[in-house]
Amino acid sequence: MKAELLNGLTEEQIAKVKACKSTEEMLALAKNEGIELTDEQLEAVSGGCTMPEPKPVVCPQCGKSDYDEKTFTDGIYSFTSYTCKQCGRIWY
Repeated sequence: MKAELLNGLTEEQIAKVKACKSTEEMLALAKNEGIELTDEQLEAVSGGCTMPEPKPVVCPQCGKSDYDEKTFTDGIYSFTSYTCKQCGRIWY
C-alpha cells in the first residue's frame, strides 16, 4: 500500500494494516478501529490487495504431497509450476 494512504494512522494501526493478509481483513480492521477511509484509500484497498492462489496440496495424478515449486515472472505476470517428486507430473 502506498505510504501516503497510511497518513493519519498511528504506528500501531499501520502495523495492523501491514499484517492484514486480505482486503476483507483490512476493511474489517478499518471498521473495528473506527477509521474512515477516503475514496482513494478504498480504491487502493479494494483494487490493490489480492491473495495468491492457494498452493496445491497434492499431485493431481498420484496424490502425493511432495513436489518442487518454480515461479516464473516476466515483470507483469507470474505463474507457478509444480513438479511431483514421486511421479514427475507437472501442473500449474
